Amino acid sequence: MLIQLKDNCNDKDFQEIVSVVKSLGYKPSEVVTQYGRYVICVGSAEVDIRIIGNLNGIKDVHVVADQSKLVSRLWKVQTTEIPLGDGIVISRDHLTIGMGPCSIEDEEQVIRIVGFLKENGVALMRGGVYKPRSSPYSFRGHGLEGLKFFYKHCQANGIKVVSEVMQVSQVEEMHDYIDIYQVGTRNSQNFNLLDELGKVNKPVLLKRGMSSTLQELLASAEYIFSNGNEKVILCERGIRTYETAYRNTLDLNAVPYLKEKSHLPVFVDPSHGVGVRAYVEPMALAAVMAGADGLLMEIHEVPERAVSDGDQSLNLTEARRCITRIRETVRLRDSLYDLTPYQATDPDH
Repeated sequence: MLIQLKDNCNDKDFQEIVSVVKSLGYKPSEVVTQYGRYVICVGSAEVDIRIIGNLNGIKDVHVVADQSKLVSRLWKVQTTEIPLGDGIVISRDHLTIGMGPCSIEDEEQVIRIVGFLKENGVALMRGGVYKPRSSPYSFRGHGLEGLKFFYKHCQANGIKVVSEVMQVSQVEEMHDYIDIYQVGTRNSQNFNLLDELGKVNKPVLLKRGMSSTLQELLASAEYIFSNGNEKVILCERGIRTYETAYRNTLDLNAVPYLKEKSHLPVFVDPSHGVGVRAYVEPMALAAVMAGADGLLMEIHEVPERAVSDGDQSLNLTEARRCITRIRETVRLRDSLYDLTPYQATDPDH
């Protein structure tokens, strides 16, 4: 059960609500976010919600059987919209494209890629300055100094920065130089990091763990939301399976599932999803048709010289063609499908 409190709910009314919830056999937990105040009630007793709904200070009461209650569509039918400033909004009404290199290599690279993105109307630039690498001897990024010149050039051109945060200590230092924190696959269940990201008023793009179920992804999103941050974006980026023909198996089943179960926007990362340059564009187009709200893709001027993930990075000619085809596919999708959010009213569905 999820209770939405009114903005003017006072301490006396709140204590009365908590007392009644406990008397009904439920454990209440208060959650305060940048947009609202909630009481999450955990229990299994059958309850006439009118008992609670008639109390002072309550805006609404929802029966939410899902384990991850705050991110569930059972209480919030409309998909969450996330404004980034400068007229850029992540929503189901406009597919958002994010592109950039796996790793930020130098300032000149940033300047050239920013110019390309601006020319092609791409809203987000992705790029790592703290890089988790399988080998400790591989390039691991330029750190905070790299993020500063990355952000400077993007901000000057109205492009938003998406970059990966690796640990709790980086959250604060990155805050002034980032528009969207990215949580990578290896940190998808780093609950200390997720707790900390719940305390900031900036969007978080949460990637699915390489071996995580979708329920585990939603549970990770719940950690961020329950600590106060409603600006969460889910991202399917491929999972590890027994298949060895490509890097990962891009699970596009995840897109309609997540959009049915959650009100959070859903992105797809086809670059990591397959790890093979030739397959990135067709999987990006497939993600659009599956209903993705955004795409995150890797590009590089000369992928063969990239310090990381060159094999899955599009060159600029390929990227320009891909952008055109993505937009054509969006128009086709919108002409064929009604992407009104799923009405998931059956808790067992």
